[in-house]
Amino acid sequence: MPSLAVNLWPRSLRIALVGIAAAAAISGGWFAYRYFAKPVYLTVAAGSVDGEALSLISAIAARLAASNAHTRLRVVDSQTSAGASALLASGKADLAVVRGDTAGLADARSVLLLTHGVVLIAAPSSASADDLGDLRDATVGVIGGPINRPVVDALKQVYQFDRAKVRFQDVAVTEGTAALSSGQVQALLAVVPVTEKYLARLRQFFQGAGAKGAVPKLIEIESAGAVANVAPYYESYDIPKGTLRGAPPVPSDDLTSLRVSLFLVANKSVDADTITDLTQSLVDVRRDLLSQYPVLAQAAAPSTDTNALIPIHPGAATYYNGNQQSFLDKYDDKLYYGSLLLGSLISIVLAAWRFTNAGVGSKSMLEPLYALGDEVRNARSEAELDETEKRIDDILRAELARNASADSVDSNELTALGLATQRLHHLIRQRRTVLRGSP
Repeated sequence: MPSLAVNLWPRSLRIALVGIAAAAAISGGWFAYRYFAKPVYLTVAAGSVDGEALSLISAIAARLAASNAHTRLRVVDSQTSAGASALLASGKADLAVVRGDTAGLADARSVLLLTHGVVLIAAPSSASADDLGDLRDATVGVIGGPINRPVVDALKQVYQFDRAKVRFQDVAVTEGTAALSSGQVQALLAVVPVTEKYLARLRQFFQGAGAKGAVPKLIEIESAGAVANVAPYYESYDIPKGTLRGAPPVPSDDLTSLRVSLFLVANKSVDADTITDLTQSLVDVRRDLLSQYPVLAQAAAPSTDTNALIPIHPGAATYYNGNQQSFLDKYDDKLYYGSLLLGSLISIVLAAWRFTNAGVGSKSMLEPLYALGDEVRNARSEAELDETEKRIDDILRAELARNASADSVDSNELTALGLATQRLHHLIRQRRTVLRGSP
């Protein structure tokens, strides 16, 4: 019988086997926990002419790590928005910070609208042109160069610059003042968020080129709506009165221009649940970094329209639409199978307990008493019979002690035990008679 075979194993061996099995189960559970609980890392590409995009994303990544967020970011410097788009398209990045007018965004899905870049065309206050169509025989310096080429191309589709002899020349950020002072350019075009940091930098270009404290004038893009029609990634935007300076206000009234959105996008293949978790973390981090990065005040949910410039990622849409599943909805299947597994583990533990204690503890003494019958019949001396009687006494004493400490006494077992003992004593008397040679 299997139970009898198990009883023959040393108890230390059985305990060792159960211990090994328990250690394996605990190790498996630990590694499973580590696998599912470890953070998910996504690579994000970011870059801009002034380095602000990289700085902002690096701060967000550091904050996610400090708050022990489940989804975290590894930041890669792509130098420009076009570089970030290229890394995303090639699969070398999961996320990217891109401008809406950047090419190569077929696989991009929006996660967060970070801010808006407003097209600011500034000229010295002495300039006669108030509208972009009024410019004649002038060179406009394009701050940032290639990244703002799409803006210039869109403007050329509406304005007749060739007829007005208006030219565009790339100008590095560090050369804006020198280009104005030397007369190489008569105006500057920049696409920046309307925050004090960027507006102050724009004023510095003109203050360095002219009298101290000089404030430039902003040139209106009156046909901004027409430009937005031919280039859908731009939209008409009214620059508020007094944006450059409040007293006297510059501009003196709301002024029409263009703006383009700056997005955090993800490759469409990135897991939706991961993006949902990341989106929630980003919204929380935004509040923490708002004082350090005022540009985040413009951060918002991207458009959820089906015809949006950059379609929203399904994971981000789940968060913004409030369709996140509750804990029970999300893990009901796992909890159900987990309960089944827990029940199985309890059964295994009980079986292991019985296995380690097989052959020990509270068991019937009838079997060893019956086994003593063969010893009595085969005894060759009275000394062996005396030893057998002593063992019978030990068994009876142990059985009486066990029944005294038990909650209930099995009377049938005690009766059978008494009969077995009487039989053994009868056999002992017979064997003594044989050994003494009496008839």
